[in-house]
Amino acid sequence: EECGPEEWSVSADVVLAPLREALNACHPTVQKQVCDDIRRRLIVLEDAWAQGKLSAPVRKRMSLLVQELQQQHWDAADEIHRSLMVDHVNEVSQWLVGIKRLIAETRNLPAAK
Repeated sequence: EECGPEEWSVSADVVLAPLREALNACHPTVQKQVCDDIRRRLIVLEDAWAQGKLSAPVRKRMSLLVQELQQQHWDAADEIHRSLMVDHVNEVSQWLVGIKRLIAETRNLPAAK
């Protein structure tokens, strides 16, 4: 179905690819069960996105969150995560905790190149 110009359209991949990359980077140092949990939640996010269950503000904020993550602006990424939790809890509750964990674990990694 067509989306009007006011619709925030960003492909799921733009958001998910960097998150998966971050998860891969955590693998050597983070417990397997933690990685598995994060991966499961990323799949939930991906499905929700693919099925059009996420509103434009959530998609927009997730793409911003990923940009901050890629630039290693941990506090900014955390801020966005918190705002999503506050403003859109019903939409994000199933997977956002995985993103929070991913931010925390990525932040703890030995200095990323």
